[in-house]
Amino acid sequence: MAVDVAIPGMGESVSEVILIEWLKGDGEYVERDEPICVLETDKANVDLPSPAGGVLQHLQALETTLEVGGVIARIEEGAAPAVKVAEEAPAAQTDAKEASTALSPAVRWLVEEHALDPVAIVGTGKDGRLTKKDVLGHLHGLKAAAKEAPVPELPAPAQATPVPASPAPAREAPKPIESDEEGIRREPMSRIRQRIAQHLVGAQHNAAMLTTFNEVDLSGVMQLRAKYKERFAEVHGVSLGLMSFFSRAVVLGLGEYPAVNARIDGTDIVYHDFVNLGIAVSTDRGLLVPILRRAEQLSMAGVEGEIKRLVLGARDNKLALDELSGGTFTITNGGVFGSLLSTPILNAPQSGILGMHAIMDRPIAVDGEVVIRPMMYVALSYDHRLVDGQQSVSFLVRVKELVEDPTRLILEV
Repeated sequence: MAVDVAIPGMGESVSEVILIEWLKGDGEYVERDEPICVLETDKANVDLPSPAGGVLQHLQALETTLEVGGVIARIEEGAAPAVKVAEEAPAAQTDAKEASTALSPAVRWLVEEHALDPVAIVGTGKDGRLTKKDVLGHLHGLKAAAKEAPVPELPAPAQATPVPASPAPAREAPKPIESDEEGIRREPMSRIRQRIAQHLVGAQHNAAMLTTFNEVDLSGVMQLRAKYKERFAEVHGVSLGLMSFFSRAVVLGLGEYPAVNARIDGTDIVYHDFVNLGIAVSTDRGLLVPILRRAEQLSMAGVEGEIKRLVLGARDNKLALDELSGGTFTITNGGVFGSLLSTPILNAPQSGILGMHAIMDRPIAVDGEVVIRPMMYVALSYDHRLVDGQQSVSFLVRVKELVEDPTRLILEV
C-alpha cells in the first residue's frame, strides 16, 4: 500500500516550506520515523520523518516551494529493503564510485559537476552522509586554497581534483555574485531575511508603537555575581549572567501589568496567565527568537540553563519549530554589540519588547553625592492600542526596581 508523505503543520505563521535536501535517495528503503529530507521554513530548517517503512519515491524536486499539506513523496509499504552488500566490504576498499551511489541527487550533481572525490569530503549528515552544505564548503575551501597558493600551470594528473569555478551559493549563507563594472552586485534575500523584513514592516504598520526609556544601576547585580558566580556555576553547571536577572524581573513585572503580556486579536484582547519569554538571538542566518516556555516557573538557574540551550540551538540550527513560536513578550540585548540606546521593534503579535543595552560607567547622583556606577539604558517598546502610558512606564520602573535590588527578585516584593 502506498502512503503519501505530506508537509505537516509547523506552528504559527508557517504556511509553506522549501525542499532543500533529500536525505534518502529515490527508490531507497526507509524505516518509519527515519528522516527523509530537509525542509527550510522562515524560522528553521527541519528534518521530515517518514510516516511509514517502505521504499521511498520522490515526488518533488529540490528547491520546490510547497504549502503545508502538500505531498512531497510516497512510501510503498511492504516493499523489501535493498540488500546492503556494501556493509560486507571493508571500509578501506570503498572507492569514489561506490561512495557516490549513496549520495542524494543534489549532492551527486555537485560532485559530478566539479569532478570531486566524495571520499575526500567529510560528511556531517546522518551516519556521515554528505550534504549539499558539506560539498559547497569543500568547494569553497578549494577555491580559498587556490587563491593563497596558486598551482603552477602544469598538466594535471588524472586523479587530481581541479580547482572549481564559483559554486552556486548555499541558501543559508548565499555568497555574493561578482560586482558589475559600476561596482554593483545583487544577491537574493534568504527566506528568513524575507520573513524578518515582512514582520518588521508589519509590526510598524499594524501597531501604534511607542517607546519609553529608563536607566538601571547594576551595582547590586555586579556585586552579587562577583560574590556567588563561582559557587553558582559549581552547583548549577551554568554561568550566572545578566539575562536571568532581567528575565526574572520581567516575569514579575508582567504579573503586575498583564496588558504588557497580552495581545490584540481582532476586537478582542487575549491575556496570558503565563509568560513565554522570547530571547532574541543573532545568528548567521538572521535574527531568531527562541522561547523560554513558562518562564514564570523557572528558577534563576533554570532560566540560565534554558537560555544557554536555546542560544546554542539557534546558532547551530537545531531548534524545533515549537521552540520558536508562541512567545508572549520578548527581550533583546543590543548591548552585546555595543549599542548604548535603541528603540526595539515589536515582535508581532506581542504587545511589548524590552531592549537592553551596553553597560557603561557613568557619574550619577546618589544621596547628594556624585558617584561612578555601572549603568544601563533600558527601553520598552509597546503597542499603545493596548498598553497605556501609565502601564508601560510603571512596568519599566518595576523592572528597574527589581534589577537594582536583586533581593526583591527572591522575595518578590
